[in-house]
Amino acid sequence: MTVKPSHPSVDFDVQRVRADFPLLSRTVHGKPLVYFDNANTSQKPRQVIEAVDDHYRKHNANVARAVHLLGEEATAAYENARDRLAAFINAGSRNEVVLTSGTTQSMNLVAYSYALPRLKPGDAIVTTVMEHHANIVPWQLVAARTGAIVKAAPIDQNGELIVEKFFELLTPDVKLACVAHVSNVLGTVNPVREIARECRKRGIPLVVDGSQALPHRPVDVQAIGCDFYAFTGHKVLAPTGTGGLWAKREHLQAMPPFFGGGEMIREVRFDGTTFAEPPHKFEAGTPNIAGFAGIGAAIDYYQSIGFEAIRAWEYELLTYATERLREIPGVRIYGEAKEKEPVISFLVEGAQAMDMATLLDLEGVAVRSGHHCAHPLMQFYGVPATLRASLAFYNTREEVDAFIAALLKVRKLLM
Repeated sequence: MTVKPSHPSVDFDVQRVRADFPLLSRTVHGKPLVYFDNANTSQKPRQVIEAVDDHYRKHNANVARAVHLLGEEATAAYENARDRLAAFINAGSRNEVVLTSGTTQSMNLVAYSYALPRLKPGDAIVTTVMEHHANIVPWQLVAARTGAIVKAAPIDQNGELIVEKFFELLTPDVKLACVAHVSNVLGTVNPVREIARECRKRGIPLVVDGSQALPHRPVDVQAIGCDFYAFTGHKVLAPTGTGGLWAKREHLQAMPPFFGGGEMIREVRFDGTTFAEPPHKFEAGTPNIAGFAGIGAAIDYYQSIGFEAIRAWEYELLTYATERLREIPGVRIYGEAKEKEPVISFLVEGAQAMDMATLLDLEGVAVRSGHHCAHPLMQFYGVPATLRASLAFYNTREEVDAFIAALLKVRKLLM
């Protein structure tokens, strides 16, 4: 990442925003909380919390199974989430959005409903070294069952995908390509439009993991040109256990169901079952209805602020935090891509990541330590783990200062 000099604060009323997030006002171990673990899960504004509370207080019922008013209201809230998500990512149709528990379920849906029936010995799936395990393990599982193989495109030391090498791997045996829009460890933004264009030239469907992109930038799946786009609700201010999969209509029509059960059928007979039309044929069982009511409120919240303001503020925070970290002797930052989102993975020479995170927590600072569900990436850099500070638009420069002060204190204790 090329870090520009710090500039005066953008016109962003972060204190007004923070007032909407109840958890940000709490203390941890007697210290004001500094929450820098947003790539793991975002905090929730009161508007989302109130939407979930309102559902359980006033509208609690199951979806699509009752003609009474509560059932109609629950169904309306659930389907409204589909409408809102479809508009949020610019899907061509609401029926291209399957509601899931998050990216992991979405990836497994593609793996078992799309890839598994099509793979055979000698086929290949291409992914990259920087992927989250959710964009590696499902492909390994279906490859093992079919005789296919998984190939990984390399990255450089700056944490950028070597795009030419990715394209070289797109040989005629490749039946699926998979890439993160944004790396959860490095913050690297991958050129997904360019990758999608090259995949289309070769007739290779592309799956994009959008978990880390959706919280920070507007996403237009039609403009990207991919075949599948997976995302997670709890990283975009919404409740846990929510998310979705966007897929081209023709893929959803051709894919068999992954889960069987109630609500995904037209008629069940012992001599054969007929299934509902997409997306409902992929939504067996009772979903997290209250959680999806919260997604609508989360999207409203993003739109009330606007991504232009969010991106400007987060860029300022990323720039400032990166500059401050570089002032600390012995700090190595992993991920210096030219374009990245507000995620900083780093290590301090002579200190273990877990020890640092534990002591930072005692100072009220919440960061992530470990392999971040990215073992191959850790192996590439030759480290078992890193510390990861991931920022959001409700964080402040003062929190960055508190984080740096805590880090200096902890470093002194461990040296």
